Amino acid sequence: MSAPVHIETSRDLPLVSVMVGFKIGSVLDPVGKEGLTRLMVRMLRRGAGDMGATTIENHIDRLGADLSEHAGTSTVSFQMEIIRRSFDRGIELLAKLLGSPSFDPAELGKLLRESEGEIIEARDNDRALASRAFRRTVFEDHPFARRASGLIPTLRAIERSDVLDAYARTLTRDKVVMAFAGDVDDAMAQRAAELIHAALPAGPSPARSIPDPAMKPGRRLVFVDKPERTQTQMLIGGMGTHPRDDDHVALHVANTVFGGTFTSRLMREVRSKRGWSYGAYANLPIDVCREGFSLWTHPKATDAAECLKLELKLLEEWRDKGITAAELAFAKRYLTRSHAFEIDTATKRVHRKLATSLYDLPEDYYSRYLEQVKAVTREQADAAVRNRLSGADLVVAITGTASEIGEQIKQAIPGLVEHKVVPHDLE
Repeated sequence: MSAPVHIETSRDLPLVSVMVGFKIGSVLDPVGKEGLTRLMVRMLRRGAGDMGATTIENHIDRLGADLSEHAGTSTVSFQMEIIRRSFDRGIELLAKLLGSPSFDPAELGKLLRESEGEIIEARDNDRALASRAFRRTVFEDHPFARRASGLIPTLRAIERSDVLDAYARTLTRDKVVMAFAGDVDDAMAQRAAELIHAALPAGPSPARSIPDPAMKPGRRLVFVDKPERTQTQMLIGGMGTHPRDDDHVALHVANTVFGGTFTSRLMREVRSKRGWSYGAYANLPIDVCREGFSLWTHPKATDAAECLKLELKLLEEWRDKGITAAELAFAKRYLTRSHAFEIDTATKRVHRKLATSLYDLPEDYYSRYLEQVKAVTREQADAAVRNRLSGADLVVAITGTASEIGEQIKQAIPGLVEHKVVPHDLE
């Protein structure tokens, strides 16, 4: 067996975490059938071998286990939490779900209807609406712009044969990575990994090819129009970072100063001084290619334009003037001291190893993180912000009522080159 297997033993509790990931995701969904990979992944616990959906759920309960699944753009993953005495039976069940799904047509029909309902229900989530609009605009014509859960028309285009094809090319032995944490030894974990590996399709599957996105120039606004909104949800940002950038850690340190803590500049100016938004954070996620950078706030509709002006001003000042020596020292202390909470369980520790394999991160990405944080200079942090985060090429996405605040929001963005108003039920 050639699949990577990561193991982190801890005898603190008689529990085992089992994680099975695949280095592929919804990037393989055919155009017009977005949501296919996620649908296939969710179908795995709806029937396997001679077990129906109800039998599977009852079996999971009897084992004292918890099973979850996730399908993203670049990865698919499953996680089972199980008590040690049920470990072998849990692995047998997991291998059966991953290796012998039935894809029952009746269950597929049910799940398709449920998925449509979830898309409609998600229209009530204003933050999710703004986030989707933001990603559609920032990552236009890139796989990150596509919705992993699909759209109602794309779900309706999916047939059982599509699900079978998605399974055969996604959950393959050549793309699998496994991790075990908790009350488990190397021999147990290796036996379990071999059982799961043998159950999977032989493959090979298509290569995961996700290029770095190229963002359109200029400042653009996408306004998600929803009636009777007294509160808004607002994201501002653009291109971010990649773990293999030379200045990746320096940028994260600088971002901690700007919007990464409860006492950051953004939080202090937006919440503490003005009370415009309960939360105000800056986000720098990572993936197999360059991800986005975004600021998130949720001001009242009457405060939204002024809040937007302030955030743009703070961004410009951050890029032009950098951070102070005191801010740098605080950020480094915060990241160093809080690091203990990121590795305080075996599951957290092994998850880092799993992520390193799944996202093709540098081998020392996590092991050298603290060392690199401590080495960041003020000059490096300032240079990383100027080099990676554009003040001119930005997207503003907001959920609100366009007839009431749309014009104010437009006027709050100097140099605006594009403005779209989209209905909240666009997707």
